[in-house]
Amino acid sequence: MAENLLASNPMFGVYDKGFYIFTLDIRFYAIAIMSGMVLAAALSSLLMKRRNMAPDFIFLLFVVCIPSAVVGARLFSCLTDGSLSYMKFGAWLKDMIVPPWQGLSITGGVIFGVGAGFVVCLIKKVDFLRAADCVVPTILIAQAIGRWGNYFNGEVYGSLITDPAQQWFPWAVEVGGKYYHAFFFYEMVLNLIGFALLFTFTWYRKRKPNGISMFLYFVWYGTVRTIMEPLRNSAFILDGGGVMWSELFAILMIGFGICGSMILMIKNFLREGAFLGSRKGDPCGITEYLSADRDEKPYYSKINMMGANYPERPPKEKKGGGEEDT
Repeated sequence: MAENLLASNPMFGVYDKGFYIFTLDIRFYAIAIMSGMVLAAALSSLLMKRRNMAPDFIFLLFVVCIPSAVVGARLFSCLTDGSLSYMKFGAWLKDMIVPPWQGLSITGGVIFGVGAGFVVCLIKKVDFLRAADCVVPTILIAQAIGRWGNYFNGEVYGSLITDPAQQWFPWAVEVGGKYYHAFFFYEMVLNLIGFALLFTFTWYRKRKPNGISMFLYFVWYGTVRTIMEPLRNSAFILDGGGVMWSELFAILMIGFGICGSMILMIKNFLREGAFLGSRKGDPCGITEYLSADRDEKPYYSKINMMGANYPERPPKEKKGGGEEDT
């Protein structure tokens, strides 16, 4: 359809899955994905500032983790739907990159994105668990917005709905003149609820072990996917080799989240005598200011939980004169 529009109007056109400007084809799916990523990055920056970290650290994570997540999402999708050509590297690479919007797995994106974040924190000597608590919960808002890309692509829906009384959006979605359960919308709502709970918990809870919010994300999202995955239309289930890979990894996410949370709470109980206490000598777990730049100094901030401990930001001199800019 995009080709037909391009032939009739070489400058600009809109069609069901996107629009084009000259020869640049822009998909609504990609816009939804990128919008979710940008909003998640902004909210992660706020959480970092709240929890006594340099908020600009998110830019480094964004530059490294987003491409890693996209590669992981495509790779996981190709591996688990059996579409990769394993014999020739050229064919394998073509399946991977042309065109990426034909198959992206959020599970693969999460695994590669979080893994890349761990490497960045390791190199920069930043507490990974503390940074992850500020970043990982916001993945849910990115996933919620990204689900609208499935709406524009006419995918990720459930069983056929034949009762006219139930053929209404958002309960149902119309695809090819027929109505199906709008599972992309159901999952979006569940992701929004999970994000609201985790963001609120991370924003207000001082006394907690670093890493709890990250592990709770895996429990929440793994549970959502475990419930939703078997109910999807079979065309959108990654079952290469006869294995429901997304379902399997969703269950593993739950186990990983529960085990990680239990380990953190037990370790804190042994040190502090409370499951949700914080490190010994650091009653809030966020007393030390963290930044990838060791020379960066923190200043007073109403957002920062520990902001009252820091001095006011010094005034800056205006360029070309002695007047101070406050």
